[in-house]
Amino acid sequence: MTIPRKAATFELIEIAGPAGKLECLRLDAATETAIGIVLVAHPNPTEGGTFTNKIVHTLAKTLSRLGYIAYCPNLRGVGNSEGEHSRGEFEPDDMAAVLSFARAAHPQLTRLTLAGFSFGTLVQSRLRERLSDDEVEGMILIGPAVSRYAFPNVPKGTLIIHGEEDEVISLAAVLNWSRPQQLPIVVVPGVGHYFHGRLTQLAELVEHAWR
Repeated sequence: MTIPRKAATFELIEIAGPAGKLECLRLDAATETAIGIVLVAHPNPTEGGTFTNKIVHTLAKTLSRLGYIAYCPNLRGVGNSEGEHSRGEFEPDDMAAVLSFARAAHPQLTRLTLAGFSFGTLVQSRLRERLSDDEVEGMILIGPAVSRYAFPNVPKGTLIIHGEEDEVISLAAVLNWSRPQQLPIVVVPGVGHYFHGRLTQLAELVEHAWR
């Protein structure tokens, strides 16, 4: 059966955050009926990370094809979002504000996915600690920044994808973090932190896991 599709178009919106306004890209579900919400967190802003990041867009578009409405905010101090970057201390508050906005905008949607890349994985993991198991369908962490921050444990079933040749966060560091939790890692051979030339494969891995 062919699933009806719509054109994927990002819309720029503003959300009231705890440190001021947050600018956010929203991508509607590409299916005829939305089934859930996904929040996507960007990489470290001190290294140029914003909601325009290609992995952020890959995650948003992939989940949109599966029926999710995607929210991709610029966290505090990034782009036109107000406040100052806090190395992950207060950014989960920003993401919580985006979640509250999304829930109010789509009260009929109860399925929630948290997704992030690099620094964004820290933000989402810390937000996840505040939420109950009933509130979150699952998490997608790409290149988790476990060696740069005090990184929390995450629930079993979290999809973790890491490049074998990641030059920013070593595969060994991710395995050392995941081993005590008995969390499996999807390792993409020959790939660095930014998945250059392998975004299609990344999208396929996420889509396969989330169908």
